[in-house]
Amino acid sequence: MQLSFWTRRAHKWLGLVVGVQALLWMISGLYMVIVPLDVIHGDHLAHVFTEPLKPGATRIAQDKLAELYPGITSVRLKNMLGKEVYEIRQGKDAALVDVTTGAKLSPLDRDTIMALAEESHVGEGSIRGIEWITKAPSEVGKRPVPLWAVHYEEAGDTTLYFSPHTGDLVARRHNLWRIFDFVWMLHIMDYDTRDNVNNTLLRIASMTGVAFALSGAWLLLHSFKRRKQA
Repeated sequence: MQLSFWTRRAHKWLGLVVGVQALLWMISGLYMVIVPLDVIHGDHLAHVFTEPLKPGATRIAQDKLAELYPGITSVRLKNMLGKEVYEIRQGKDAALVDVTTGAKLSPLDRDTIMALAEESHVGEGSIRGIEWITKAPSEVGKRPVPLWAVHYEEAGDTTLYFSPHTGDLVARRHNLWRIFDFVWMLHIMDYDTRDNVNNTLLRIASMTGVAFALSGAWLLLHSFKRRKQA
């Protein structure tokens, strides 16, 4: 009698503790299932165009490039707005240089970023503003700054983030992504960085949920046993 009394009481309080979080798990999980992941990623808002390189361009020799920029660890030839450029890396630092003269092109200016954004963007809105960011907002995570943020006047409040050093589109953000980020925070119970799925709070909630389920299962079996005895 005493065991069933305390088990029933523990089950009730465990249900009160874990019930709200269980509801949040279900709501957030439903959102993540309903909205396709490629929509969350913003693939429908911007594409990265890679035009084939055209032969015949006069390019600076690799050894000359190494003299101009000591410590080069990699060199990549790519197209940017229909023009060939070198993307060079010196350790963690990256830069764009002219393929014919070796002149440094980065950090890219506002007009170049606007042209890159217009080339990439496939939505219906127009540019509302372009912002130079030196402190990364939470929605771009740990991506290195500075960044160019191109904001669009459209229903989803789209923002495209570009690297001023490589011209790469590093992030697409819109309202459906922001809602996903919020429900993901609720789902994993990381209210700080929103990326730690092994945090203490989630472990406690999970163990509490297991205890709630086990106590409920025991009470169910106990009720069957009592009925059989009666």
